[in-house]
Amino acid sequence: MKRKKARSATGLTLLGRSVGEWPAAPEQAILECFPNPARRRYKIVFETGEFTSLCPVTGQPDFARIQIEYIPARLCVETKSLKLYLASFRGVRAFNEAVINRILDDFVAACGPVFAEVTGEFAARGGVAIKVVAEHRAKGFKDD
Repeated sequence: MKRKKARSATGLTLLGRSVGEWPAAPEQAILECFPNPARRRYKIVFETGEFTSLCPVTGQPDFARIQIEYIPARLCVETKSLKLYLASFRGVRAFNEAVINRILDDFVAACGPVFAEVTGEFAARGGVAIKVVAEHRAKGFKDD
């Protein structure tokens, strides 16, 4: 995952452009960020029901609902770049636990939030569903 900071909204390169090629892997995706426009502490929640990755053993698709909840510090993640980043997992063969922790790690590396939580609710296989929750707390972060 490449990190790109925008000094202002005009520095964003993906927003407002049609997608010529979707990133084939998370390493090719760019999570673009822009300056946090507020001084107060607040939460941002992203949610998608269209996430897909692949089982590392069988290659079968794993379908999931992904939720990313975070409290920004200096930067916010731009939504379209996140959409493209998440789509880049369609060809990734990995266990669900690894996928969710990878998303959290890349997200934290991109925007350095005060708090972030990534939840993946994967569709049942063989009658068993899995929910994976990974969390990041910046040093000194305390819940209200």
